[in-house]
Amino acid sequence: MNEACRQLGVRQQTLYAYTSRGKLEAMADPADSRRSLYRADDVARLAQRKQAGRKRETLASQALSGVEPSIPTALSTFHRGSLFYRGQDAVQLAQSGSLEQLAQLLWASEGPITFSTDGAKPPQPGRAAAFSVLGVLAAQGLSTQGRSPRVLCEEAQALVGQLALAMGAQRSARPLHERLAKGWKQTAAVADLLRVALVLLADHELTSSAFATRIAASTGASLPACLLAGLCTLSGPSHGDASGQIQGHLAEVERLGADAVVRRHLAMGLPLAGFGHHLYPDGDPRAQALLALFEPSPRVARFIQQASAQTGLPPNVDMALAALVAHLNLPADASFGMIAIARSVGLLAHCFEQLEVRQSIRPRGRYVGPRLVGV
Repeated sequence: MNEACRQLGVRQQTLYAYTSRGKLEAMADPADSRRSLYRADDVARLAQRKQAGRKRETLASQALSGVEPSIPTALSTFHRGSLFYRGQDAVQLAQSGSLEQLAQLLWASEGPITFSTDGAKPPQPGRAAAFSVLGVLAAQGLSTQGRSPRVLCEEAQALVGQLALAMGAQRSARPLHERLAKGWKQTAAVADLLRVALVLLADHELTSSAFATRIAASTGASLPACLLAGLCTLSGPSHGDASGQIQGHLAEVERLGADAVVRRHLAMGLPLAGFGHHLYPDGDPRAQALLALFEPSPRVARFIQQASAQTGLPPNVDMALAALVAHLNLPADASFGMIAIARSVGLLAHCFEQLEVRQSIRPRGRYVGPRLVGV
């Protein structure tokens, strides 16, 4: 008995429980009727199963922190410091492609994509208006189950259009980047900058927001509900709203100067948002592509240079986007607006891909609470 307890790593009471549940077979010890004997092979097999169970439990607990397992996707991936959309380099696609063309690629649509502008434009466009519109649509939406890909694709186009309208885009049949520029009172040259940014921001493999969207899609939730689940997750400062923190840094830079802001943050051990990316140790190619298209103000340029020099971390796409918004003097919500509009295309693509699986995503909980009463 003592040897069986040692191999299994349990107490005698647990050994008795294994026996009562049929996991082990006990025999009376001929030399001492008060003791029990257990087959060595049975104990070894149970110990092996317990070890495998612990491995599975560890694997499951790691799954939600980005270790294993992975979810198959054909939408985007990373290779040698570059981002690819369905096998095509994202930076190259951004050189001339539009968000509409990228949606056609990511959604595997047979026909061209047009982000329609049905619905009323809010009196005060911005993030609050966008979430309000999606909330109403989610409450009224139809389940994705039993609906054809063509119908869902049409609804997805309208959703992106309504989101853009809520963020201030002009109502027209023009490409979305032109409508955003018009709504934000910018020139055609600025519209092309917005086009590049939207394409670069559209998807980034299995992010937290993509996973949230997939969970909602796996339950058969409506398309606006799936998109809302993803965008709510995207709104966190550690995800899609990182540019909000950076805008705070840039406001400090305007008041105090770049050197003073960098020195103060690093002296206090405070991280500078907008620099470094664990997937791009040699530099975020999206940031490089965007920053190459305009010249930030001298103070912002100095801030980027000093922060990179002092931390050893190059700027990421959140920094590039915040610098673009400051350079063009766009509305305060423009950074999040562009991320939300662009990423809605990617999130809806994840939704469509998940619908093909036809299985709910249901992680198991590992209970670590108080001892169960009466058990």
